[in-house]
Amino acid sequence: MSDAITPRRVSFDWTRTPLHWIPDEPTATHVINVLHLLLPAGERWFVKVFKEALPLVTDEQLLKDVKGFMGQESTHSVQHAYVLDHLAEQRLDTDAYTRRVEWMFDVLLGERPPWGLPVPDREWLRFRLSLIAAIEHFTAVLGDWILAADALDRVGADEVMLDLLRWHGAEEVEHRAVAFDMYQHTGGRGAARYLRRAEGMALAWPTLFYLWVTGARYTMRHDPQLDHGAYRFRAHRAAARRGLLPSWASLNRAMPRYLRRSYHPSQEGSLRKAVEYLAISPAARAATAKPTGSAASS
Repeated sequence: MSDAITPRRVSFDWTRTPLHWIPDEPTATHVINVLHLLLPAGERWFVKVFKEALPLVTDEQLLKDVKGFMGQESTHSVQHAYVLDHLAEQRLDTDAYTRRVEWMFDVLLGERPPWGLPVPDREWLRFRLSLIAAIEHFTAVLGDWILAADALDRVGADEVMLDLLRWHGAEEVEHRAVAFDMYQHTGGRGAARYLRRAEGMALAWPTLFYLWVTGARYTMRHDPQLDHGAYRFRAHRAAARRGLLPSWASLNRAMPRYLRRSYHPSQEGSLRKAVEYLAISPAARAATAKPTGSAASS
């Protein structure tokens, strides 16, 4: 892990970014665009759950890392929400879909169990922390993928969108271990802690897959520049073979790695590559040059 996990108050100018920011690749564009639909609500939820869990953290270094993680996730949420505004300006309205995502995080996975389920408060918190640890495993995998996805540069993908995705991906690799360490620290001991971690993954990955596919179907169906747009798995596979998307197979293979008892996120991705990208990212460099206290804006 890097010396300190701190938020970078980045900003991006979307005025020149086209709707199909990967030229002639609507499927690849919209599959990646689903991240903008999921992450604002999802990362706000991460921060809320971590705030609930902060009183349980007794390790000083972990507490510092968790607070840095929360700052980074808050910034991610804001910047992806700005992309939703940009999509709306291009007549791709995502409100109907994002409202369902917000309901899932705010109500179904809120501070209290839904439908009055008789789950003790501590167990409900541990369960949600296990979900976050599992999701963060995939964000680290995706972060490592986008940092290495040179094919997107070769086909002329929009530079601003690539910088957003790579800045975010690099920070996911940078803080890849925090959610896992937070769960391990607060999730109890022994077999019960491992079983709950496995349960978190068993629920997280199928849910992510469902949300990602339904999100891609939604954005392609509502794309004003496509006639009868539709997400198709074969088009996704073709884009993945060209290096423009992660394949579903590669993401499926990430799940058993997480389920190894010996697993730790420090084994996932390349911190060196993440730090190297953050040193050259236009947005991260501009944020570093800002006066202290400068707020992120679009």
